[in-house]
Amino acid sequence: MSTVSTFYLSRVLGNKVIFDNQKTIGKLLDLIVDVNEISPKVIAAKVKVAGKTIVIDFSGISIFKNKGQYVIQCKQLKETEVAKENTMFLKKHVLDKQIVDMDGRKVVRVNDLRLAILKSGTFTIAVDVGFDGLLRRIGIAKPIRKILQPFGIRVPSKMILWEDVASVDSNHVGLTLTKEHDKLLTLHPSDLADIIEEYDKYTQVAIFSSLDEEKAADVLEELETDAQLHVLANLSVEKAADVLEKMPADEVADILDEMSEEDVEKLLNEMEQEVSLEVRELMEYPDDTVGSLMTTDYISLNQSMTINETLKELRHLKPEPDMVYYLYIVDDDEKLTAIVSLRDIVISELDVKLKEIMHRDIIYVYDYDKVEKLNEILTKYNLLSVPVVDKTMKILGMVIINDVMDLIVRKRRM
Repeated sequence: MSTVSTFYLSRVLGNKVIFDNQKTIGKLLDLIVDVNEISPKVIAAKVKVAGKTIVIDFSGISIFKNKGQYVIQCKQLKETEVAKENTMFLKKHVLDKQIVDMDGRKVVRVNDLRLAILKSGTFTIAVDVGFDGLLRRIGIAKPIRKILQPFGIRVPSKMILWEDVASVDSNHVGLTLTKEHDKLLTLHPSDLADIIEEYDKYTQVAIFSSLDEEKAADVLEELETDAQLHVLANLSVEKAADVLEKMPADEVADILDEMSEEDVEKLLNEMEQEVSLEVRELMEYPDDTVGSLMTTDYISLNQSMTINETLKELRHLKPEPDMVYYLYIVDDDEKLTAIVSLRDIVISELDVKLKEIMHRDIIYVYDYDKVEKLNEILTKYNLLSVPVVDKTMKILGMVIINDVMDLIVRKRRM
């Protein structure tokens, strides 16, 4: 027999488990790992002995290779119990399951697992998501390699280190909601939304429910309409309302437009009154008008403020990037009088007042203008956002170019 330092899970599953005296006592069904480690450590083995399935302590097990075959040697048949929390069955919970490749930011299927034998124990170090792993599973990897070798063709292999993997197995939600969802939180909301959309509806809800309200709101905004509606339908009204309150009012209005009146009323009644009223007003605009696209979040300032005071106000507000393309100067009646670009603010001295650098020649649109007019203005003047006013010039909000582009994309898909 020869010692081994690494092995694939597929090569040992179903193999005979023997005592030191070479007597076969059963066969290996699964390996159980402790997920508290960066690389999960094998702590127990699930084996079938005399027609009975038992779990034995892995500390008494050694793995060798004899004539090309893996041998699982057991020094003592010590049964043990494993806690449900922080443990995982490699075959049951990982093999053939969908996982998230954190580096590639995509969902992949686990075809095999690679483990390493160290002095301190046996650890899961990587998952195989390549075609080579699939061939190995069905026992034809070596013959296929021999056939392809004369042609200079290699079977593609793809290994992902365990630390770059996030498990979101809906059958093992305890792991999903504790350790692994912390990894998912590091992803950009749009990447996480793409990942959620690749899963079944049950898992979509499981992942989404594990997010805090701020992250959930960012992700919900990036989801496709069908996924948005499914996720919200499976949350409590209170939870759904809390998430929607963290989103821009215009985005909320777009989502609610796709829901039944009864569900809309439940959500709006649960939301804070100020936010609810804002959303209701946006929902009253016809779909082909500027008002249906505008966000009511914008930054308005007084012309007598200095650059220093303006910067302090921006630090206090901590606005989203889209909100600071342009800053709007309004009078005491909230009527739009001028505009200041972020560039002008950055390059000006701190004691300069806004009235000295503001531009009174404003490009704007009315809330009931047709969307087509908005397209023309953005294209003609190369703007990133446009203020929206009513007939009295009172500012109501602004339209961001990203929202216009999203509308164009949606229309092309229809």
